[in-house]
Order: sequence, then C-alpha cells, then structure tokens
Amino acid sequence: MKGKHIVVGVTAGIAAYKAVELVSRLYKAGAEVKVVMTRNATKFVSPLVFGEISKHKVAVEMFENVQDWNVEHIAYATWADAYVIAPATANMIAKMAYGIADDMLSTQLLATTAPVFVCPAMNSNMYAHPTVQENLSILRGRGVHVLEPDSGLLACGVEGKGRLPDPQKIMDWVDFHLGKTELLQGKTVIVSAGGTQEAIDPVRYITNRSSGKMGYAVALKAAQAGAKTILVSAPTDLAVPIGVERIIVCSATEMKEAIDSHYDSADAVIMAAAVADYRVAEVADNKIKNKKL
Repeated sequence: MKGKHIVVGVTAGIAAYKAVELVSRLYKAGAEVKVVMTRNATKFVSPLVFGEISKHKVAVEMFENVQDWNVEHIAYATWADAYVIAPATANMIAKMAYGIADDMLSTQLLATTAPVFVCPAMNSNMYAHPTVQENLSILRGRGVHVLEPDSGLLACGVEGKGRLPDPQKIMDWVDFHLGKTELLQGKTVIVSAGGTQEAIDPVRYITNRSSGKMGYAVALKAAQAGAKTILVSAPTDLAVPIGVERIIVCSATEMKEAIDSHYDSADAVIMAAAVADYRVAEVADNKIKNKKL
C-alpha cells in the first residue's frame, strides 16, 4: 500500500464507523488517503474525524466554497490509484449500476478510470433483494471488484448476511488486487504449510510449533501472481489467503495424499510445511492412562 493514492468513499450506513479504522489502517500502511462522504454519511460520522486521520480535507458537497481551482470531482478521479466504497449502501450501488451522478461521490465514480472496490453493507433482506443482486452483477460485469459481506448479527437486530467485513480484511483484499500480476497465469502451484499432528490416542498427538505463516505467505504471493494455488495446510488459526484454495489435513500421511491427488496437474510444488519427524506405530483407540505412557 505504500505510496498508493486511495480514495475511500463513505456512504450512509451504520457501518460507516468501521470506515474510520479502514482509513487509519491505510494511512499507517503508507497510503495517501482522501475521503469522500455522501451528505447522509456525515450524520453517522463527522467529516472532522476522517480529516484528522487522513490529513486531507474531506469532500462532501459538489458546490462547497472553493479551496483550490481544480475541478474537485475530476481532480480526485485522476489522482486516485483506487476507489474503495465502504460501506456501500444499496442506494449507492444502484447509482453506480445506472450511471447516476447526483453528488460528489457518485460523480467521481463516473469520472475515474482507477479500479473500484465495493464493500456492500446493509440489512440481509435488502442485500438478498433481486434488484441489489442484479445491480452488483452489472458492476462485476464492468470489472468492479465486489467484496461479499460477512454474516452475523446486524445493527437492525437480524441475523444474516450484510455486515461490513473487518477493515483489515478489506485492506488485504484491496492490496491483493492492486498488486496482482499475470506472471504465473495458467500455472498451478501447490504449497504445503503448518505443523502436522500425529495422533497417539484420541486426545494426544505429536506436533511442533510451526505457525504456518511462511507457507501461507508463499501461497498468497503465488495467487497474486495469477497462479491457481492449492494450499495443503496442517491445522492453524490463520485465515485462508485471498484467491487460494485450502485443503486442511492433520497428519503427514494425509498431507502426502492431498498433495499426491493434485500433483499431476501442478507446475510447481513448494514444501513449506513442518512435517512431524515421528509417528506412533499404532494409534490407540481410547485415551491411554497416564501411568501407561
């Protein structure tokens, strides 16, 4: 993200408060960030907050007092390396789909040629509505990147799909696509990661302290370079890297079988897993008494 020019568009949803953290994370990662808010978004979060964090004046109105003699909606649109709309309401998604430019943000989105990243956040019934889904499909067809919302308890009290994802997840997603290349396009890469677990009995196992971070980082970079990436992973708390197919295994034998099943179609195999050095000759069916160990 270092050195990138990012415009964050904030629309009028309760999740607007998460955009504050998103702007902060982008700024700390070295990006230069400008914020554009819809008028109603300012009822959820003050422009002053975004201005203090981004170190730039926040754009809201099309016809505010002149700060400089650039045409503001064109100046932002040409300055940006990417637009991130978070949260993106059903209203803004509809405007984008049908080319409506009736405020600063929607006008900029018509004027920019930079990649656009949309993060829908709304009531689950609204998100599932055929009109919203059709509008999102239109945007995807134009090359707009759309991040699926998370599921959980929404501000309206309903459980369902519609939550704005964690700001770090949004930033990682944007960073992945901005850095994507075609270096390994058409190639298949298998990566192994993590420390295998060799069962002793139903409770105990032999393992090691491998975090799996190296294998996960390698898999992410392979996917970012355009490869079809298969990550064969021992148990870990790490999130699935963007653009990667993950297969969870436990033992060294399971890892070998998983790799073998994809080996013939692979162009490269990167073995970053910490495979256990030992396994017991026979796994006990029941928990072994302590005195018998």
